[in-house]
Formats: sequence, C-alpha cells, structure tokens
Amino acid sequence: MKSTKGTHTPQVGVMFANSARGAEPAHALELATAAEDLGLESLWAVQHVVVPAEPGSEYPYSDSGTVPGGAAVPIPDPLIWLAWVGAATRRIRLATGILVLPQQHPLVVAKQVATLDRLTGGRCILGVGAGWLRKEFDSLGAEFDHRAPRLEEGIEALRRAWAEGPSEMDGTHVRFAAVHMEPRPVAGVPIHIGGHTPAAARRAGRIADGFFPMNIQGDDLRRIVTSTREAAEQAGRDPADVEITAVAPRTPAEAEVQAELGVDRVVFAAPQVPVPEIRDALAARLERATTQSVRF
Repeated sequence: MKSTKGTHTPQVGVMFANSARGAEPAHALELATAAEDLGLESLWAVQHVVVPAEPGSEYPYSDSGTVPGGAAVPIPDPLIWLAWVGAATRRIRLATGILVLPQQHPLVVAKQVATLDRLTGGRCILGVGAGWLRKEFDSLGAEFDHRAPRLEEGIEALRRAWAEGPSEMDGTHVRFAAVHMEPRPVAGVPIHIGGHTPAAARRAGRIADGFFPMNIQGDDLRRIVTSTREAAEQAGRDPADVEITAVAPRTPAEAEVQAELGVDRVVFAAPQVPVPEIRDALAARLERATTQSVRF
C-alpha cells in the first residue's frame, strides 16, 4: 500500500476556478495566468448545467447541505471555460472537478474533451462523477436512478472513442455502431472520479486514473483512500497508478494524514476577490497549502 511520507511533494491546484467571480472573463484570465505564473499545476472547473431553485437534495460536500453561493451562483460550462483560459496559458493543466457524465452522452463529451486537449497541447484531466442532484437530472431529461452504471459505461465509451481506429460499444446503457472520432487527444486524457462515498472510492480504484474525495480529511480520508487502493489491488492494478487529489489541509493533523497517504495533489478554492487582488490572494493560499507543519 502506497505511503511516501517525507519523500513526496504534491502538486497544487485551484478548485471552483470557474464559479462565482470566475465566471467573468477578466477574472478568469487573471486567475489562470496568475496561477500559472505562481507555479500551480492545475485549474479545476466544476459543472452544474442548472441548479434547481428548490434543490430537494442536500449538497454532500458542506456541513450546511447547500451549494456554496446558493442556487443562483454563476457556474459557466467547464469545458468552454477551460478552453477560454487554456488559450491564454501554456503549461497549467485543465481539469473538470467534476463533470456529471451520466447527464450527457459520452460521445459528445469525448468529442469536446478531445478537442480541448488537442488545442491546448495535451493538458486536460477529465474529472467525472455520478452526480447527486436529482432535480437537475430531471430538468435535463436524464435518468437519475441508474447513474452509477451509466457512469462506468460512459468512462468505457470515452476510452473507446479516444482509441485509434473505429470504436463501437454495445452496453446496457451506452450503445453505438462503429464510428471514427477525430481529433483524438494528444496522448489520452486521464479520467479521475470524484465522490465522497465508499462506492465512488472503489469505482476509482477499479477503473479510474485518479480519485478526488472532495472535502474529506483526517481519518475519513485515510479510510476512503485505503478503499480506493484496496479496490485497485483487487482489480489487478498498481494502487500507485491511481492519483489521489485532496482538498488542501487546514491543520497540521490533516497534513500529517495526507503526507502518510502520499497524496498526489492538493487543491484549494479560488479566491473570490477583485481582479487586482487575485495574484496576492493566490500566493497567500498557495503558501498556506504547502507550509503546514509537515513536509509533503
């Protein structure tokens, strides 16, 4: 089981990069270019096509059970937003964290992501999840109850579409005859699974390139990452091949757990400040994220 305490320095990224003030073009460009200049590794853009005025489901990643900023917070399409900032940067990786794959046809997502990856020189990470907001699925005419198997088939469909030559699939939820999809990604796009449940952790271990257990820290993080790595071993995979992305530690104790686990990447929320203050705010958050009382 992976443990690299004292020998590993995680990459650092910015999550919720496209929400709230990040929806505005000047803010988005300053955030992206400042992050790249400061040496951050990645930008993570979230997806909600719509947020129902009466959600009817508890947001699983906050104590309040509500979406940060409320139902009316601006959330641009993540792939279009990443294309916008990708054109203004050259190195920083462009990630969805996360895209709700069961809400859309995987071939459409495959085309969009391959195009983005090709145009930005192979910088994409595709973070996907099953979703949690039933009324959003209902608004889009998508099926909520079988979203987990549709997610798994969707991931398989993405990989088939990105492979060389024609691809086809005859699954329970995803079916298509032999098709060509061009352009293909530069060198394949890593697929990470986001989620907070044991099922999401095991799914990532079995079939994903990474796992993003958002907002989980301490002993809970240890348990869920252990589940991911055990599932990888049971599937005949090397657990070290499944990247772990975690929210940046807030305390030395949380940092110790992340160091023990050998977390590959930490992310912190994009600062919601006026454009002239973005660079300084990012620098301050980067310092806090990487100077807890432990060496990653």
